[in-house]
Amino acid sequence: MDLLAATATVRMSGKRAGWTLALVFLLGLFGLPASSSRAHAASIDRPEAIKAAYLYKFTNYVQWPGNAFARPDSPIVIGVMGDDQLAGLVGRIVAGKVVNGRGFEIRLLRPGEAITGVHVLYVGEIGRSALLSVLGQAQGRPVLVVSDSRRAYALGSMINFVVIDSRLRFEVALQPAARSGLKLSALMLTAAYDVAREGP
Repeated sequence: MDLLAATATVRMSGKRAGWTLALVFLLGLFGLPASSSRAHAASIDRPEAIKAAYLYKFTNYVQWPGNAFARPDSPIVIGVMGDDQLAGLVGRIVAGKVVNGRGFEIRLLRPGEAITGVHVLYVGEIGRSALLSVLGQAQGRPVLVVSDSRRAYALGSMINFVVIDSRLRFEVALQPAARSGLKLSALMLTAAYDVAREGP
């Protein structure tokens, strides 16, 4: 079963054991052996790890235009702004991974920094002016913008995390993705909690 064919069950009580089990489940979907999954879960057993796993897996379901990469072997750059812990978790999850012949590079970005060269951008808790600035930078560029804020989603992010019935799900906005030259797989859309075909 694929990660995008099944959403991650998370226990909203915040109990450590609940998050560990959710991590083992997610990492198992990535094809890691059980012992490896348990080892990773023991070291990153918090809810942010579910988001980190999704950020990695989304890259399997996005087609970037050819000019988004400088070379055929250029890495997929995942930028994280507003959540230092998440950046570290994404780095652990993508270590050694390859998608379509490309490895990964993780960048921890601060509000106001340029997003040049970034292919996936997660925007966490930042101020409204910083949010407007980064979304303005991303507009029209081949950058998959991911958030967990309805405010960011309404202003133009393409994927937004939501918790529905104690399950981490995601919403997809097609128009911002299309304007940026990104093609999202039908499998991603099928797994999404909601798909907005008309957007901001």
